[in-house]
Amino acid sequence: MGTVLVTGAAGFAGSHLLELLARGDAVPGSLAAWARTEPPPALAPLARWAAVDLLDRARVDDALAALRPTTVFHCAGSPHVAGSWDDRAVPLEINLRGTGHLLAALGRHAPGARVVVTGSAHVYAPSGAPLREEDRVAPASPYALSKLAQEMLALRAVTEDGLDVVVARAFNHTGPRQGDGFVAPALARQIARIERGALDPVLRVGSLDARRDLTDVRDVVRAYALLAAQGVPGMVYNVASGVARPVRWILDELVARARVPVRVEPDPARMRPADLPVLVGDASRLREATGWQPEIAPARMFDDLLAYWRERETRYP
Repeated sequence: MGTVLVTGAAGFAGSHLLELLARGDAVPGSLAAWARTEPPPALAPLARWAAVDLLDRARVDDALAALRPTTVFHCAGSPHVAGSWDDRAVPLEINLRGTGHLLAALGRHAPGARVVVTGSAHVYAPSGAPLREEDRVAPASPYALSKLAQEMLALRAVTEDGLDVVVARAFNHTGPRQGDGFVAPALARQIARIERGALDPVLRVGSLDARRDLTDVRDVVRAYALLAAQGVPGMVYNVASGVARPVRWILDELVARARVPVRVEPDPARMRPADLPVLVGDASRLREATGWQPEIAPARMFDDLLAYWRERETRYP
């Protein structure tokens, strides 16, 4: 059956993907997981773990020479849009150079492996309409620029090196384990802290007017698994719900679930230097190739996100 490798397996999407694959009905094969840190205890039994920093070219090469995977899900990388403005070289270093090391080593040691590279919808130029894969790109942040460069490197590996790579261009997604550098978990964590009395009952928010296409992470990783089985090499696939909702909707949904009264105040520190007013995707290509569509309702997504932060705040106050 071969070996299935997940890079960034201790991270947000990577950990949910690992759980999906461990159930055994998505992509068959023994599981291997790479991370720069120790795996969370709940995930440790699911795979053979290795500490691999993708910026260490020799380590990547040695690890792939030993592993020779048949399928690779490349989830490792620098994920923050807002944080990318703090040090603009970091996302390029991690997302581009790290991916380059991985693809080069695959070319040497596992040239037949199916590779799913997880990209980002932030590469697109602004548009009020649902975006299709052939629409214009114009990255508006250092993060977005790094993801476009990563994507171009991945597609070059298909045309010039003969690798079997597909790109999943994911739109916004959230759920348990997402760090609080993102809007939904930042709000959920504040609510959890307010509920246990660690914060005053004030939610501090950035811009609420931007509209986003938000999907549960567990639906997104299911799309990655389907693309590993059914995607066309060299093709880009949007992973999106097709529905754009304002950030205010996220706020309202989470506030409605709060167990204590809260009030909302704007926080200039949470405003981004540049932001797309609307980001919504057309996932027709993914649907036609795999039959994928979101299955997890927003109500469950927000319930589970808040439950995660309530439990985390109780355990690590």
